[in-house]
Amino acid sequence: MLKFTTKLLVTSALIAGLSTAASAADKVIKWKLATTWGSTLSPFIDSPTNMAKLVEEMSGGKFEIRIDAANKHKAPLGILDMVKGGQYEMGHSASYYWKGKDIDTLPFTTMPFGMIAPEQYAWFYYGGGMELMQKAYKKHGILAYPGGNTGNQMGGWFRKEINTLDDLKGLKMRIPGFAGEVMAKLGLSVTNIAPGELYTSLERGTIDALEWVGPGMDISMGFHKIAPYYYTGWHEPATELQFMVNEEAYNKLPKDLQQILLTAMRVSAYDMYIQNYHMSSEAWANMLTEFPNIKVKTFPKPVMDAMKKANDELLEEVKKESPIVKEVLESQEAYQKKSREWTKMSDYLYLKDNL
Repeated sequence: MLKFTTKLLVTSALIAGLSTAASAADKVIKWKLATTWGSTLSPFIDSPTNMAKLVEEMSGGKFEIRIDAANKHKAPLGILDMVKGGQYEMGHSASYYWKGKDIDTLPFTTMPFGMIAPEQYAWFYYGGGMELMQKAYKKHGILAYPGGNTGNQMGGWFRKEINTLDDLKGLKMRIPGFAGEVMAKLGLSVTNIAPGELYTSLERGTIDALEWVGPGMDISMGFHKIAPYYYTGWHEPATELQFMVNEEAYNKLPKDLQQILLTAMRVSAYDMYIQNYHMSSEAWANMLTEFPNIKVKTFPKPVMDAMKKANDELLEEVKKESPIVKEVLESQEAYQKKSREWTKMSDYLYLKDNL
């Protein structure tokens, strides 16, 4: 009787163990992701949205990620803290928004006069950029990954034409990242404003000028109705958004779901890049006929020269603030110098001879 009871108990334990394992296998993992962007701000919001769809489909429904846009969580510039604190397992934003909190995160979005998108992607994935980004975010308990690129951004919308350096002085401008530091050095009053507040700030005169992205995203915002001078870019040649993942949450995922997440982020990031390129191509083709009041300009050479000089001086200063920033910037500069020779040979000379 004792022998039979023991066998029965062992059998029951095995069944219970198998049942528990099956239950664990069937369990759906549910995450939340907070974005800096509003729910209709395409293509920025599309990158995390598409990523979440890919994750759910590739995992067979075992891994779901809910996207909370800025109009839901009400903290568009608080994404870093929310992911760091575990309020959200993931975030989608731009690393240069945190330069006041942690200067080490600054260079991973883009830098003035820096790499263009193909060069920067090559640096991230094959030139050591990913390793440096993880090093910078490690202190926050966050893993960071490319989240979608805008390519070369336009230089901004201005109420008045910029003919000399003096025309810039005293202007109030929304311009984030290191470019904001450059503009401040040239005498502008610089601020960073969340995307959903840009038009209202321009309309009410809180700012005199702003930069956003490019025609694909800018025209629908209506900036041209108030500030008709639209300048070509210099400050954000390869603006890369970021996926941020709480490291502790990531480490708890099964290996297969980790790989699914990494793959989905990479695919959706590149898709945003080509989607935004398409949007701007379409908008640019229609812009001058549909909106003849828009005056497309390039900053005069003396102004550009002053921007480059200020940028070079500030780069040397910021390298002294942090050994990580110094390491990242020097890595970017070395990679840009090397890759730019091929960019000139392949893209520049082709375009030069065929425009």
